[in-house]
Amino acid sequence: MDVQRVILLSALALITYLGFLQWNQDYNQPTSAPQEVVNPAVINGGTISNRTGSNSPGSDLPGSAPTADDIPAATDDAVAVTGLQQEQQEVSSSDLVRVQTDVFDLVIDSRGGDIIYAALLDHKDRITADDPFVLLEKNAKRTYVAQSGLVGRDGPDASPEGRPVFQSASSSYSLDDNELLSVDLKYTTEAGVNIIKRFSFERGSYRIGLDYLIDNQSNSPFLSTLFGQLKRDQSADPTSGTSVGMQSYLGAVFSTDENKYEKVTFKDMDKDNYKQTSQDGWVAFSQHYFVSAWVPKPGETHTYQTRKVNDEFIAGFLSPAVEVLPGSTAELSANLFVGPKDQEQLEATAPNLKLTVDYGWLWWIAYPLYWLLTTIQSFVGNWGLAIIGITITVKAALFQLNAKAFRSMAKMRKFGPEMMRMKELYGDDRQKMSQEMMKLYKKEKINPLGGCLPIVAQMPVFIALYWY
Repeated sequence: MDVQRVILLSALALITYLGFLQWNQDYNQPTSAPQEVVNPAVINGGTISNRTGSNSPGSDLPGSAPTADDIPAATDDAVAVTGLQQEQQEVSSSDLVRVQTDVFDLVIDSRGGDIIYAALLDHKDRITADDPFVLLEKNAKRTYVAQSGLVGRDGPDASPEGRPVFQSASSSYSLDDNELLSVDLKYTTEAGVNIIKRFSFERGSYRIGLDYLIDNQSNSPFLSTLFGQLKRDQSADPTSGTSVGMQSYLGAVFSTDENKYEKVTFKDMDKDNYKQTSQDGWVAFSQHYFVSAWVPKPGETHTYQTRKVNDEFIAGFLSPAVEVLPGSTAELSANLFVGPKDQEQLEATAPNLKLTVDYGWLWWIAYPLYWLLTTIQSFVGNWGLAIIGITITVKAALFQLNAKAFRSMAKMRKFGPEMMRMKELYGDDRQKMSQEMMKLYKKEKINPLGGCLPIVAQMPVFIALYWY
């Protein structure tokens, strides 16, 4: 009985500890004081209506222009962009384009066409807050943006004059009742090459399509290389903590022919630059529940690499160089995923991308439970009923163990008077009392730990569900 009491108390203490951690994460997180936006971002003569606070799109944006070192070189021997670009970008104020869909609230910087803000409308910042969860942002608090462009010999993003400033037909776009939304940003080089940078959105999808439509109306071939990269500082994952010895991974992830899922930590990037050439693949920044990933066009050989610039970490890809002859057109494309680790959407976006889902060290329990939960939900069409279903299934799987536990507890109650008699008889001789008790257990086939077995068996299931 003493051993059983200890196990029960230990299990209760563990459950209390886990509950406290979750409560502290959901309800006791300190919130930073709101920062008033003094100069709202101007868009084509108008303004973005920003919420007051550091998470608002456009806050702190005048100082958010990328530096010259942000842009990758198309080749190893390419000449670095001069400091003139950095100087011009620091003093320039670029326009912003806002895009709203059923799942996104995005801000695109027309200088370079980078996504500098992404709020996920279906996910809350905290349980107690109404604001959506912000995954990408660029402000005094945090840097986490998705960049893309054209570099190489004629790429406008490699120009010494700075990154191209695109023009858009509107300062804001909305999906409304449509299924698809296209946002076109236009730029024409001095030589007469027309470039359209097109972002495509689909209802209910966290995948963003990127297309560069190049129309060469100049007299010379246009040679450029498409790049896509994610730039992030080393700020902590706001959705994860450390509990029961588990901590979610935060850092870069690459998928190549050589390694389908390769983690490159901030420490790794700080020591040396990662570089790998692969057919297909993808690059991502992963945290506990959310991920951002660039997926270049399949069927081509891409170069994946990392860099560290001014305490910020960059992970991205370079596609093969493309030459567009005079009078010809070409299209360069890639996909960007920005959102929660929804396995169905991750799998539809790219092979092996669902490997970014973090099940913790109890993955061998968590993954089958997730599969079972989604399978039940696909039949009943309701997550509440699916949870009830998985609870019944787990109880059914542990039924025999529970039955043995109940029989063991019944025997313990049946021989309770005999045990009390032994305690009174051998109370002063604990060794003798233990020997007599063991004889009784052996004779009557009593397992003193039998009542604790269901709790012990259910604890890994509980921890696996809690972590995921």
